[in-house]
Amino acid sequence: MYPRPIQEDARGRRFAYMAIVWGILIIWLAPMFAIMLTSVRTASDIAAGNFWGVPTSIGLIANYTDVFTQTPMAGFYLNSILMTVPSVIMVLILSTLAGFVLSRYRFRGNMLVFAIFIGGNFLPAQIMMIPVRNLMVALGVYDSIFALIIFHTAFQTGFATLFMRNFIAALPSELFEAARAEGASPTQVLRHVVLPLVRPALAALAILIFTFVWNDYFWAVVLTVSDTAKPVTAGLAQLRGQYYSAWNILSAATIVVAIPPVALFYFMQRHFVAGLTMGAVKG
Repeated sequence: MYPRPIQEDARGRRFAYMAIVWGILIIWLAPMFAIMLTSVRTASDIAAGNFWGVPTSIGLIANYTDVFTQTPMAGFYLNSILMTVPSVIMVLILSTLAGFVLSRYRFRGNMLVFAIFIGGNFLPAQIMMIPVRNLMVALGVYDSIFALIIFHTAFQTGFATLFMRNFIAALPSELFEAARAEGASPTQVLRHVVLPLVRPALAALAILIFTFVWNDYFWAVVLTVSDTAKPVTAGLAQLRGQYYSAWNILSAATIVVAIPPVALFYFMQRHFVAGLTMGAVKG
């Protein structure tokens, strides 16, 4: 059941509701605010114990410059780009092809194949750690960007196929029947009928997959060891020293790492919302 709306004349309840919402929002955003504040402090300001007060001196330019000059974050950043972009492209291609076949063609074992795609999403990542690592060692790609690309493509394709299959299945059957009546091949139907209609869904899926892959930490630690293959999530953990940590530089690096997924969502939020709500209403 959906919660009942609060009446306009119930001012006390509406005030309490908004107070709770703002309280939760402040608690949720407090760590991010602390990181942003720390990223502009100087080392002396942090050493003095000034964590939440107004910075006594600003180290904005120096901190963000040191992220790329005093740490190996530039290499980690490049590794994440080389890992994430191919993974997203391959997932979009595979999930669109699989979703098209599973939604528009009936064959023996159709639901079994679909169930296998879905079933992988329910497996805890921890139980796959050793088998996946051994597989990458056997393939000779362990501790490389290719290992992360292969895993993320395989792991994310299950969810993406479920996503695309449902969107393609919601398209009017008359479109496919008309295309077949004109003699269009399955490839032509996919190219000229399906792809133009599911572009919002592809945009929404691209944002989700990009965020999942870019922010992954668990598999970045499991499948990489050397700095030449580590993405930014594993690289951030490496910036913290055993006896001393430059929290201002670490916070600045955290902000830099968060920029790509936030920027991607900001510039594509119209397509993201359209993709999630496509087919929600009829007409």
